[in-house]
Amino acid sequence: MRKGTLRQILLITDGCSNHGEDPAAMAALAREQGITVNVIGVLDQDTIDENGQREIEAIAAAGGGMSQVVYARQLSQTVQMVTRQAMTQTLQGLVNRELKQIFGSDVSLEDLPPDKRGQVMEVVDELGETAALDVLILIDTSGSMKTKLPTVKEALVDLSLSLNARMGENRFSVFIFPGKRQHAEKMIDWTPRIEELSTIFPKLASGGLTPTGPALREAIAHFDRKRSLRSWIGNGDEPYIEESSL
Repeated sequence: MRKGTLRQILLITDGCSNHGEDPAAMAALAREQGITVNVIGVLDQDTIDENGQREIEAIAAAGGGMSQVVYARQLSQTVQMVTRQAMTQTLQGLVNRELKQIFGSDVSLEDLPPDKRGQVMEVVDELGETAALDVLILIDTSGSMKTKLPTVKEALVDLSLSLNARMGENRFSVFIFPGKRQHAEKMIDWTPRIEELSTIFPKLASGGLTPTGPALREAIAHFDRKRSLRSWIGNGDEPYIEESSL
């Protein structure tokens, strides 16, 4: 298995999209391009309505990722857990696809003898600590998220500290939606540290529509722009883990 870059979108929201294309369809598009989409629904004291819950689950399922709905006070721990579990889930999925190619369509990781399964999981765990990771964090700043944004900031700084304890290289980018002039607005470009969030969050204005689908489309395009720039300056395509990478 060659080491590539695990690519994730972490969507943090508190309800339903209400503008633009279907966010689940955009998440499926991301998955086709080797990007996992994870979704965290943030509660205050209220609850997410049934439509919001379904949408959160549908986006994560279409994006090959994980979803959790949590109270704001649980956000920091949940963000770290979801990001790491999604990395393991992606790597296990790649292992299963490779096993099917070698042994046939009915073979998966669970079918291996216990000793072999243990050896494979050791490799998966090692890759989870050593593989490069790109996480684009997509934050809903619509009006209902206003009181939750300070907690979101703290959770993301904790995430940066947690992931930077890994051996692998990490890069983060932060987008908010809705943006001032477009569906999503880039706040921080790719960087190994996101402590500068502390200076950005107090300036964020909440309000407007919730264009989750268009925001996901912008996030996908930002991954492509990064790869294109690296090719243009002569470093070749940015490697990332996909089905053929094993």
